[in-house]
Amino acid sequence: MKWRVRFACLCLLVSAGMGVIVEVRGQSPLFNQRDDKYRVLGLKRAKEAYEVARAEFERQKELFDRKLISSVELDRARNIFADAEVNYQQSLLAVIFEQQYVSVTSAVKYYDSKGRRRVRLTLSNLSSGSAEAQKLVHLDDPIFRSLQPDIVNNVYVSLLNDARAIISQPYEAKIDELRFGEPQTIDFVILEDLDAVTVSVIYGSGTERTLKIYLQKDATVNKVAVHSEQFSQEVELGKTATFDLNLELFSGRANTFGLEVIGLAPEISRLFRDGSSQARLSQVRFSEASRSKKASLEITLPDRPSGSVAIDRTISFYVVVVPTDKLDLIRGAADRQWTAEDLQKLDVGFVRLDLVPRGKGRLLVKATQLYYAVDADERATVPLNLFNEGSDRLDNVALQLDLPLNWTKQIDPMTVPSIAVGADAVVRLTITPPPDVAPGKYDVRVRSTAMSNGQPVIGEDKTVTVEILPKSNVVGTLLLVLVIVGLVAALVVFGIRLSRK
Repeated sequence: MKWRVRFACLCLLVSAGMGVIVEVRGQSPLFNQRDDKYRVLGLKRAKEAYEVARAEFERQKELFDRKLISSVELDRARNIFADAEVNYQQSLLAVIFEQQYVSVTSAVKYYDSKGRRRVRLTLSNLSSGSAEAQKLVHLDDPIFRSLQPDIVNNVYVSLLNDARAIISQPYEAKIDELRFGEPQTIDFVILEDLDAVTVSVIYGSGTERTLKIYLQKDATVNKVAVHSEQFSQEVELGKTATFDLNLELFSGRANTFGLEVIGLAPEISRLFRDGSSQARLSQVRFSEASRSKKASLEITLPDRPSGSVAIDRTISFYVVVVPTDKLDLIRGAADRQWTAEDLQKLDVGFVRLDLVPRGKGRLLVKATQLYYAVDADERATVPLNLFNEGSDRLDNVALQLDLPLNWTKQIDPMTVPSIAVGADAVVRLTITPPPDVAPGKYDVRVRSTAMSNGQPVIGEDKTVTVEILPKSNVVGTLLLVLVIVGLVAALVVFGIRLSRK
């Protein structure tokens, strides 16, 4: 019996000593200030302390089960073990969150079937905390797996412009779990047409990354997206409308494309020009450094309406950007009535444009003469012929006269309600000089205005010259006549007398 008592006492002393050692270890001796900087090594230190505390707790529990120690000593060992376990888990979390890394694998810009600009963004979990921790600390226990080091939770993603304004729709997307080796793709509509965007990623315990990236093109697509802000215009007959074209390459195979217009009548001329040099174009070539280009399309209407060009009737046509290997398909079917569905099946870039021909009247003022000589007490009557040589009706045709001081006018009629295309109207002007007008030449400017299709029309100015003749002296004229007659009579009498002698 004595040896049993002695053995029990020895075990109590050993257990008490080990408890003190474990307690001291759990407090500070194994702590190193550089553990916060070298967290993987700190994790290794915390794991060793955890294993010692766990072994001691299991030993103390065995002694307690054999009723060799008190419950107070078992509780002390349990508390030390719990503290070591918490420190170990905290070190695990510090390593896991420090090594979490979310990367943008790809960002592809494309256009959907509705013509909206979209970005397909792929994110990957490249966290290395799991592999490094397992390698350095040889972790394979349930605690490590329960913390899910290979999963990044609550990843928030948005796209920003240079002013850091969100340009993505939705404004912010969330990935609940991003697992290691399992990339996830988010599809955004971008509200601003940019070739480079800033990707904002917030994840884990609040880690934030912002990356400015250049958007890729979809290599599976072989087309050029074409857009025009001035997709619908009105233009007068005989005039030219210019459509701006924004061309953006979405191709990983071809870089040379032809420009074609389909759906226009032959009498309507068309011409492509480069957006910067204004050189004429039939094809465009893209490079790696320049995947966007600007061009313009000039459409000139004929001077007169025709069966295919009618006033106020919309003409719809397509601008097509075609890979060179498909140009023959377009040019060989020039008479075909293409639809948007046909072009989509052909898998080419296109945009629909609308052109509305508008007519406009043109006022021509004709006169048989523009010079009149009258006496001071007479009036000058000037007939003018107003002719519409435009392509639409003239309305509210009126004449204005710039008269010399104190002169008066009369216009009959004051306003011509309308003049049809190719028709004319006669307006009479009566110009009256003042009673005390001095002899000489006076100019009267005639201006003409009208309205056509809601737009003002200005006719060519005419100048009417009115000459006021001087008044003749009747008494002086009679005296002069009498003197001349007297002289003639005297000469006759004198001649008769000479002949008699």
